This record gives sequence, C-alpha cells and structure tokens, in this order.
Amino acid sequence: MEVGSKIVASAAIRMALSASRQDEILLKKDLLERWEVKAVAVDYGGEFISSVGKIVERAVVAAKREGVIKDAHADEGAVAGAAREAITQIMPKALGLNVGGKIGVARHKDHVSVAIFMGIGLLHLDEVAIGLGHRAVS
Repeated sequence: MEVGSKIVASAAIRMALSASRQDEILLKKDLLERWEVKAVAVDYGGEFISSVGKIVERAVVAAKREGVIKDAHADEGAVAGAAREAITQIMPKALGLNVGGKIGVARHKDHVSVAIFMGIGLLHLDEVAIGLGHRAVS
C-alpha cells in the first residue's frame, strides 16, 4: 500500500491521542517501521487566545527537534500552516476558555499533517475537539 495523506493524517491523529510518553515512543517506532512515517507529539495548555502562538511554535520546534522536518523554511512553514488550519477548526468551541491537550505531527516524503487534540474547560463541563491540517512540501 502506498503511503499518502490518509496514512500521514491518521498517524498525526494517533500521536495526538496517545495517552503517555511511553505510548508515544512505541507508536513512533511502529509508524517508522511499518510506513516510514516520522512522527512526534507534544503537550500544551493554557487560555486559548494566548495559547495559539505557543501551539504553533511547539509543533514546529518539536517536529524539528525529532527530525520529522528539516531545518528549512519550507518545512517549518508547512508545519506552522497545518497547525494554524487545525486550530481554526477548533476555534469556535474554544474561544475565551482554557484548553489543554496534545499536538501530533507526522510526515512521509512530501506529506505533512498536524493534529491537535484539545480538552476545552468550562468549570466542570469539559468539551473535546480534534483539528487536522495537512500540507504538501517538497
């Protein structure tokens, strides 16, 4: 089976939903061995509006640190753009509230996906959401 945007997007979502660091490590290894997909996950949290920039930055920094993307302007822009797209999908539910969760980034060749799992808090009434962005980069 050819690895394309569907598998890369699925990998990013699975990384964002991983329950622990140990699960992340095992999933990362499995994705690399099975599909040659590089992936990383990173946690975040805070008030939504002030967290948007931090979420994008954390996605880019983690992807570079773990070798998911190269230290190149185009790769960084692809991750940042996909992260912004994922945030935009969640924004209506999260505006003005506290959020926390995990970002998953995955790449295979020219496919890059960013998934954001977000817990949205309002008193004891929590909501959850997932946003997904994809970019093609050469």
